[in-house]
Amino acid sequence: MTPLVPDERLVPDERRWNHNLHYHPLIVGAVPAGCTRALDVGCGEGTLTRRLRVVVPDVTGIDLHVESIALARSHPSAGDIEYLVGDVLSYPLEPGSFDMVTVVASLHHMDAPLALARFRDLLAPGGVLAVIGLARSSLPADIPIEVAAAIAHRLHRSRKGLWQQPSPTVWPPPETYRGMRSVAERVLPGARYRRHLLWRYSLVWTKPPEATPPD
Repeated sequence: MTPLVPDERLVPDERRWNHNLHYHPLIVGAVPAGCTRALDVGCGEGTLTRRLRVVVPDVTGIDLHVESIALARSHPSAGDIEYLVGDVLSYPLEPGSFDMVTVVASLHHMDAPLALARFRDLLAPGGVLAVIGLARSSLPADIPIEVAAAIAHRLHRSRKGLWQQPSPTVWPPPETYRGMRSVAERVLPGARYRRHLLWRYSLVWTKPPEATPPD
């Protein structure tokens, strides 16, 4: 008998948990007031796009992984979310056309300075970039953090299980946590960078408003 394969589209979003999903509330909490259009980079099968659509009228997800985009489009809650197959660094997206750009566990697949500059350019003035990223620990200095993270992971997994993303992964990440902080400071002055326990960091940056021309 052929074993039944669970349909990923039918796993309720609220029952899914992993290190990336754990920090989705941080992303949703960063949605700026009046946000009307959001872009989720590396959207995978669309969990975050569906959460964003609750509070943002126009949501687009983009990913290179064809199979993940197919899952996203076929999800019962996909609704009017737009899904694109392509490379965000070269896809013909209009500069300054998004009020929010979100990037979860995707930046380490790209050249970080180039990608951050691209996301910056896609934002409208006053728009927000919110990143949940992966980076490498610096050993042995980070051993205490690694131990604490392993304990936290086991506690969460014992209560919530672990949902595996269908998208491919890259490991180890090419940049360290300290290196990513440095890149962010250089490309996005004023960005709020924070290292989190479950092997992730967050980066939140608001694009300055356009200067008002003198009378």
